[in-house]
Amino acid sequence: MKKDFIFTSESVTEGHPDKLCDQISDAIVDHFLQQDIYSRVIAECAVSTAIVFIAARFESNATVDFPHIARQVINQIGYEQHAFNGKTCSILTSLKELPSEEHYSFDEKKMSDDEIDLIPVKNQVTVFGFACNQTAALMPLPIWLAHKLARRLTSVRLQKMLPYLAPDGKTQVGIEYKNGRPYRIYSITVIASQNRPETSGGPELKKLKDDIRQTVIDPVFQDEEIMADENTRIFINPDGPFILGGPSVHSGLTGRKNAIDTYGEYSRQSGAALSGKDPLRIDRIGAYAARYAAKNVIAAGLAGECEVQLSYSIGISRPVSIQIETFGTGRIPDEKIAALVEKHFDFRLAGIIRQFNLRHLPSTIKGGFYRKLAAYGHVGRMDIGLPWELTDKAKILRQKGEDLW
Repeated sequence: MKKDFIFTSESVTEGHPDKLCDQISDAIVDHFLQQDIYSRVIAECAVSTAIVFIAARFESNATVDFPHIARQVINQIGYEQHAFNGKTCSILTSLKELPSEEHYSFDEKKMSDDEIDLIPVKNQVTVFGFACNQTAALMPLPIWLAHKLARRLTSVRLQKMLPYLAPDGKTQVGIEYKNGRPYRIYSITVIASQNRPETSGGPELKKLKDDIRQTVIDPVFQDEEIMADENTRIFINPDGPFILGGPSVHSGLTGRKNAIDTYGEYSRQSGAALSGKDPLRIDRIGAYAARYAAKNVIAAGLAGECEVQLSYSIGISRPVSIQIETFGTGRIPDEKIAALVEKHFDFRLAGIIRQFNLRHLPSTIKGGFYRKLAAYGHVGRMDIGLPWELTDKAKILRQKGEDLW
């Protein structure tokens, strides 16, 4: 692996059409679980000019108003365009009730270890979790900074610091690495949409660029160890004005931003969407468990980078394989780290649900839980108390690892 390179990751704001779809899908999941913790639901969404399409399959005792949820999310994000808004957009639904499976109406908190072992997964998937020592959150620096810029761009809009901003936006950060470590900011890109053109009172392009530099970029980097320098390439709407944006300009679809949801392609990620799925879907919660293990390996000081790969087969409760890759940064062999991880982490479906309390979180967190994950990343978040971001197993891993040094 090269030690000197440039790596770039992107993020998008919560108003991006794909992220709008993710948030509608996860808001639906929240509403089901808030009423019935044993709900099974898969909700997918697509948006385009003046239209929202929701496809959902579910088995639940809950009563869910799908159009109301969609309109609520659209309004909360701030879409007030004539071509797309929560009041007048058409909403189409394709709903199917799944057959009841009492096998999955289990109370994981009351189950013995042997009983948990009897709950198989219903999906075939390979998921990945990653962590590294580039940031306090143990995330790769490019995606960490790209998310910070996207959140700041949204914050500036919601606080009306720049009243001409519209919800849609993109960010991108390139990091130059030397000897495998972040060295300098190579590039910064911000694409901000406006709610009106210059001819109708919108900003001139030069003013937009100055405003974004002062209110978005400078505040984000002022507390970072690595800051932009005189050679950093900074691009703000390089293709010119971006008027309106959102579904009236480009369509959106649930699950189309997997790299943004995870590690910005610095590490591998599963091809399965994370949003719109209840906790019984191992292709969602397995990714959280893999991140939990990888983060604790790094927090324990066993490696500088760690990728955890879990492969699941239908009808089996445990992963059929657990693989660890530390990219030459491990203090002990990867095989020994894998053995420690397999011993000290529970990767079974019911075990993960119990460990992270995944069925109850939508009811215990104000405003729901899963929707909060649908923008700015499912992992590496320091603004939400995510159970898979804990490093409570680092101590035991460090102790066991020291015996192998």
